[in-house]
Amino acid sequence: MTAPKVVIVGAGIGGLAAAIELRRHGFSDITILERASQLGGTWQYNTYPGCACDVPSHLYSYSFAQKPDWSRLCSPSGEILGYLRDVAAEHDVARLIEFGTKVQTCAFSDASRRWTVTAADGRAWEADALLIATGQLHQPAIPQFEGEFAGHSFHSAAWDHDYDLRGKRVAVIGTGASAVQFVPEVAEQAGQLYVFQRTGNWFLPRRNRPYPGWFRALLERVPAIQAVRRRIWTTYIEFLTVMIRHPRSIGRIGKLQSSLFMRSQLRDPKVRAKAWPDYTFGCKRVLFSSRFLPSLERPNVELVTDPVARLSAHGIETTDGRLREIDCIIYGTGFRTTQFMFPMEILGAQGRSLREVWSDGAHAHLGVAVAGFPSLFLVYGPNTNTSGGSIIAFEEAQTGYIRQALEHMRRQGAAAIEVRLEVAAASDRALQARFAGTAWMECDSWYRNASGRIVTNWPGYMREYVRDLRRFDPSEYELLAAPEARAQAPTLAGA
Repeated sequence: MTAPKVVIVGAGIGGLAAAIELRRHGFSDITILERASQLGGTWQYNTYPGCACDVPSHLYSYSFAQKPDWSRLCSPSGEILGYLRDVAAEHDVARLIEFGTKVQTCAFSDASRRWTVTAADGRAWEADALLIATGQLHQPAIPQFEGEFAGHSFHSAAWDHDYDLRGKRVAVIGTGASAVQFVPEVAEQAGQLYVFQRTGNWFLPRRNRPYPGWFRALLERVPAIQAVRRRIWTTYIEFLTVMIRHPRSIGRIGKLQSSLFMRSQLRDPKVRAKAWPDYTFGCKRVLFSSRFLPSLERPNVELVTDPVARLSAHGIETTDGRLREIDCIIYGTGFRTTQFMFPMEILGAQGRSLREVWSDGAHAHLGVAVAGFPSLFLVYGPNTNTSGGSIIAFEEAQTGYIRQALEHMRRQGAAAIEVRLEVAAASDRALQARFAGTAWMECDSWYRNASGRIVTNWPGYMREYVRDLRRFDPSEYELLAAPEARAQAPTLAGA
């Protein structure tokens, strides 16, 4: 059987990894659909001041495309975006991308056993296999408040670089990972900065200075050093997962380290009391910054912990009745992480909607396959977010697993491949059971949906996930025969 035609939705890190993996193993009929005007996923949307990855670059990069000349430990967004462009060009996948394509509907045909992908502008593509690589961090979340603000406003993922913040009265709503990076930059420009915080964060240090020239030269000339650093950082980050999984024992080490660091950074007891988190270390995302907390003690900065009551034409009123007049609101409120690819409509076998299947919470076997949706595979799908590791390691594992599934389908002459319902159900039960006793279960966070189910994070270690996806198990899947053979053989053997 000829290689199946593959459509990939999303030209971020996961989509590019999938295209490269498939092309390296003989899959040539690949189309990548991307709604933006350039590749890069979250790294081409997020350009706010101070934007950088909080995972060391020697780990936050493809294993097959190691970059020897990163400028610092955790590289800024522009450098990461340049790296992705270089990798796409080197592996000749950039030409496969259809930019400016907002996918609206993906529908599986029971008759042809193929997918039809339709864009908002009416264009359509047919595929034997569909890979959704939109990830979890691509839909900005903007809270809805009573009232209306007449001044300027924007979300951190759509930064208005034309707006001059110098001397302005600025409000930042949110103190998550993005805000932690841009607040110190805004504080240096704004005349007055109000930082509206709903909950405090646990912090660990990150001094992200540029590498000296001699060290960069050493990394370029001695590749083994970079390989060793990659292993060291993997071990360090995995230890963060150990602390989250064991909050009553080893997790106390992380809490102590974070507490000592935060006390050293926050000298003002009033600011410290406001900024201090009131939940278990590791329940929410642990943030790495050595600049954010000191910026809260600047004379032009006020940390506001009273909830926002309403917006007015000229400012923000909090529940204590105080109105703070401002010129600009910056929303550092993160992303709609539990929405995944929605509002895109995904219709599987017998026209069933993925939205309905996931009504109680997103789930997928190994974060990759959903029963009832033949030849649909997810990259950075449910329960594949990391607790501190490199999502690229997860995505490489996923794309290798997907490639093996498609190779199996091709070898067997099948039209489609689908994870067995009982397999997917059992793996989901086992996965959710692993969250018991962990820090993740001890507070609300963006890892959980409205019902409290954790739908974003992997409950274990990065090495476990990579191990579990290293070898595709045909017995967990059902093969669907080509249309012309269905009368004699509705399905093929799984193995």
